[in-house]
Amino acid sequence: MYVCVCQAVTDRQIREAAASGARTLRDLRRDLGVTRDCGRCASCAHECLREARQCQASTSSADLLAA
Repeated sequence: MYVCVCQAVTDRQIREAAASGARTLRDLRRDLGVTRDCGRCASCAHECLREARQCQASTSSADLLAA
């Protein structure tokens, strides 16, 4: 799904950016251009980033428990 129409950024790209180390909306702006133009995508981009980070944390916890 497109999160930022102005820069054609998808939720998949945000998940990939989170996996590569993006932690804040500022990181997404630097890496993907999110919020650079109109800014209407800020809340959705932030939510996608939060979900991606939460998913990474739960996966990491599951990996530790399995080891």
